[in-house]
Amino acid sequence: MEIRIIRESDAEAYLSLRKQTIAETQFMLREPDELKKTGEQQREEIHTILTEGHHLVLVAEHNGQLIGFLIGRRGQFRRNRHELYIVIGILQAFTGQDIGTKLFIEMEKWARRNAITRLELTVMTHNQAGIALYKKRGFEIEGTMRRALLIDGHYVDEYMMAKLLD
Repeated sequence: MEIRIIRESDAEAYLSLRKQTIAETQFMLREPDELKKTGEQQREEIHTILTEGHHLVLVAEHNGQLIGFLIGRRGQFRRNRHELYIVIGILQAFTGQDIGTKLFIEMEKWARRNAITRLELTVMTHNQAGIALYKKRGFEIEGTMRRALLIDGHYVDEYMMAKLLD
């Protein structure tokens, strides 16, 4: 298994991976029909990310298949450029195999090289596996956002979690 920065040639596989992770779990923000990018649009987005260097997309690859990803979106303005907002997704068949940990380790290396000192994410309060991973990586709960999401007609709370880097 390899953790690496995404390539433009990954566009179709990455889009497929994102759609599959959305379909497999309710812990992702989007509903299955809300990811409407084409392969070409995804390729252009990856090109922009790689060219500008402000954001990060890591992928986990196993036997030629993309099985997980971590997206890091850096703050846009001088006052928040030290922040990185994180989204992670791993195919259900590959959870519990330390892939999330490996993605976070590589992301933190990138963050430190890029003068990022605050990592942040949100997680549904009932996502025990996600919370355990984030706490294992040094994230702390900073607060609860009540009724942050509406899933199948029910409100769901989210935790805001963060980790400060030296």
